[in-house]
Amino acid sequence: MNISNNISSIQAHQSMLNNSANNVANVNTDGFTPTNSRISGGDNYVRAEDSKADNNGSSRSQTDLANEITNQIVAQDATSVNVTAIKTQDEMFGSLLDIKA
Repeated sequence: MNISNNISSIQAHQSMLNNSANNVANVNTDGFTPTNSRISGGDNYVRAEDSKADNNGSSRSQTDLANEITNQIVAQDATSVNVTAIKTQDEMFGSLLDIKA
């Protein structure tokens, strides 16, 4: 894994967090249909795929707070892990440069 993978993961989880925050902010908005995020990745990328939830015709908001809080915890933890990985890689490169010099 390289730094660009960590950065794309942070960006994907930020998108997930933004959608979740919008869904929570609209929990009392009548007829609101939330946006769901799904994180996917491959060898050289991580991305968030966003989609509107199915509208069930309810006059109330369709936001599921239990799901949103879980998504926020996942996004927070994933960001923390990726930041730690970037810091570690930075320290390793610094040590390698010190050895080379």
